[in-house]
Amino acid sequence: MARIELDHIGHSYLPHPKAPKDYALKQVDHVFEDGGAYALLGPSGCGKTTLLNIISGLLHASHGRLLFNGRDVSHTSTQERNIAQVFQFPVIYDTMTVYDNLAFPLRNRGVPEAEVDRKVRETLDMIDLADWAKRRARGLTADQKQKISLGRGLVRSDVNAILFDEPLTVIDPHMKWVLRSQLKLLHKRFGYTMVYVTHDQTEALTFAEKVVVMYDGEIVQIGTPAELFERPRHTFVGYFIGSPGMNVMPVEIAGNNARLGGHTIALPGAPAGASGTVELGIRPEYVRLGRAGMPVAITKVEDIGRHKVVRATLEGREIAAILGEDETVPAEPHIAFDPAGINLYADSWRVEMGAAR
Repeated sequence: MARIELDHIGHSYLPHPKAPKDYALKQVDHVFEDGGAYALLGPSGCGKTTLLNIISGLLHASHGRLLFNGRDVSHTSTQERNIAQVFQFPVIYDTMTVYDNLAFPLRNRGVPEAEVDRKVRETLDMIDLADWAKRRARGLTADQKQKISLGRGLVRSDVNAILFDEPLTVIDPHMKWVLRSQLKLLHKRFGYTMVYVTHDQTEALTFAEKVVVMYDGEIVQIGTPAELFERPRHTFVGYFIGSPGMNVMPVEIAGNNARLGGHTIALPGAPAGASGTVELGIRPEYVRLGRAGMPVAITKVEDIGRHKVVRATLEGREIAAILGEDETVPAEPHIAFDPAGINLYADSWRVEMGAAR
């Protein structure tokens, strides 16, 4: 396995980039630790696949260095980097059997046939294709073909890293859960360095130890699922993580208080350097609905079984709150904010709040 270091990596698909907007991937400095399980999470076009392809060697970065265990591999081939990559759509040999598709990368590297057989059968069990081992790949369904592609990425034990580019797109929902669980078990067992690209927050949060959130060609936060949920570093992370996402409202700061229209909200501490456009962020889970606090107008109640999502307006702005499945909406609803869930942002970036004064 490898420690992968991104040193001032940036990339543009234009021949002569001049401005930041010309770059698909702006300057990225990050380390994927040896044996870590990471997810690159973000919307389409944010730079996830560009970054993954730079790591694999399918793209050479416009500037910066890529290091594997301290060795500069910026201009080496994918083969020299010893990378396994699984793509969004299956890349397999249709004329080969399922077994031979998985055996091919091992045989190509001169692995003894007994070891080939052991690894292939172990992987076939993992991807639930043992009964299809002798079938040619041509007649299989799209999700079965993608499982073969996944298997070819997992069958090798000598790789520096395994890279996954939205590999479960064509897999049915139940099998997605099964394969994610199996990938986590595989990581715990063998300690592969894994980097998994997805736009699906559920996939990212259930697979990875650390999630790398990307937006507009930049990394805006790296953290555990709990850190991304509780303390989003950027308002985009608040919007993107969670269902529904974080409520974000413009406020004015006065000491330890934030003013929202005609209402004063006590902050958990004194903000340090909150200038520019200041916003208060709070997740629906920390919005308390009751008979005291700030009056709101309910616009919609979504009952999703385990809880209700209450949509309302506060000072003319939409706000969401979470209500327990057995709780009822008050006749004259008011909301209050749990201080533990309050975040403050200046020009979209989180501001630390010190001890209350």
